Amino acid sequence: MTLSAFPLLNRSVLFVALVVTSAPGLSEPRLELSSVIDSAINNDPWLERSAQIQDALLQESIADGALPDPRMTIGAANLPTDTFDTGQEAMTQATIGVTQRIPRGDSRQLASARKEEMAGVQPFMRENRRAQVAETVTQLWLGVWRSEQSIRLIESNRGLFEQLEDVAAAGYTSASMGSRQQDVIRASLELTRLEDRLTALQVQQASNREALAEWIGLNQAQLAVTDHVPRELLAELPSAWAETATDSLPRHPAVRATDQLIEAQNVDVDLARQSYKPEWSISAQYGYRDRAPNGEDRADLFSVGIGFDLPLFTGNRQDRKLNASVARLEAAKTERILQLRGFRAKARAAVARLQRLDERIALYEQTLLPQMEAQASAALTAYNNDDGDFAEAVRARIAELNAQVELIQMKAERAGNMANFRYLTADTSEIPTFSMTRYQD
Repeated sequence: MTLSAFPLLNRSVLFVALVVTSAPGLSEPRLELSSVIDSAINNDPWLERSAQIQDALLQESIADGALPDPRMTIGAANLPTDTFDTGQEAMTQATIGVTQRIPRGDSRQLASARKEEMAGVQPFMRENRRAQVAETVTQLWLGVWRSEQSIRLIESNRGLFEQLEDVAAAGYTSASMGSRQQDVIRASLELTRLEDRLTALQVQQASNREALAEWIGLNQAQLAVTDHVPRELLAELPSAWAETATDSLPRHPAVRATDQLIEAQNVDVDLARQSYKPEWSISAQYGYRDRAPNGEDRADLFSVGIGFDLPLFTGNRQDRKLNASVARLEAAKTERILQLRGFRAKARAAVARLQRLDERIALYEQTLLPQMEAQASAALTAYNNDDGDFAEAVRARIAELNAQVELIQMKAERAGNMANFRYLTADTSEIPTFSMTRYQD
C-alpha cells in the first residue's frame, strides 16, 4: 500500500506509529509450531493409556496360553446311612482327588497368539494418534496465526483510515478540497467498521487459543505465534504422488492397525475350528479306608481315569461360532477396503484444494494486490487533487485491505490442507516387536 498521496509530515507520523505498534512483539517469546506439536504429543494421556492396554494384552497372552488350574476334590464315599460308622463297611472311604483339564486342540496357543495380535494393534494406533494430534494442533496453531496476522494487518492500516478521516475533516473545515460532510461521516463509519472487524478477529483468536490450551496448557497458548508458517507446510506437492498413492496409503498407521486386527480375526477363525476337537481331562483319586470291625487293616484304594467330551451335535454351536468368526474376518477386510478408499479420496481432495489455492495465492501476489494498490493510490491522489470521489478512494483502500486479509486466509488454508495431506499420507514402514515390558516406541 502506498503513502504517496499523504503529506510528508503525515507519512512520518504514520511510519512512527507502525514501528511503535510492532516493536513490543520483537522481545516477546514466540510459539513455534514444532514445539506445540511436541508438547501436545508428550502430554497426551491417550498414548499412555494405549501403552497400558498393550501391556495388559501381552500379560493376558501368557495367561491364556497356560493350562487351567487343576481341580482338587475332598470327600467321603460310601458311608453307611444307618450308623455312619466309617469302619462298618469295606467300601467306605475318605477320598482326595485331582483333575487336570486339557483344552481343545491348539486353543491355548491360539488364544495366546490372538492376544499378542491384539497387542500389536496398539503401536499403530499410537502412531496414528500422534499424526492426528499433530494435524489437530497444527490447525489450531494456524487459526491463531491467521487471526494474529489479520489483526496486525488491520491495526497497521488503522492509521491510514485515521489519516483519511483527518484529511476529510480538514478538507470539509477549510473547504479547500471540496470535502463534504458525508465524506467525514463515511471516513468515521469505515473506521468504526474496522474496529468491529478487529473485535471479531480478537474473539476468533481467543477461541483458537482456548482450544489450543487443551493440548499445551493455558500459559503456553497465550504466547504470540511466530510470524511465518513452517517451511514443511509451504512445500510443494510431490509430483509423483498420484502414481505412488496405491503403495503409500497401505502403510498409513490407521490402515496397518486394521491389518493387525485382520490378523487377530484370522486367529479367531482358527480358534473357532478348535471347538470341533474334544476337550480332555485326566483325574486321579486316592481313597483311605478305616480298619475293619475286627481290627484288620484294609487296603487303601487308588483310581485314575481319562475323560473327554464328544462334539457330535455341532449344527447349533460349533458351526455357528465358526460362521460368526468368518463373518467378522470378512467384515474386517471390508473395513480395510473402505478405509483405503476414504484415505485415497480425502488425499486427492486435499491435492485438488492445494493446487487451486496455489493458483489463487500466485494470482493475488503477482497480479491482484499490485493492481489494487495502484488503484487505491490513484483514487486517493485523484481525491487529493480535487479530481475524484472520496467514497471511491475509501472503497479502493477497503478493497485492498480485504484482499490482503484474504491472502492471509488463503495461506492459512493452504497450510492447513498441507497438514491434512501430510496426515493422510503418513507412512509407518517398520513392524513393531513385542516384549512383556511396556512397549517403547
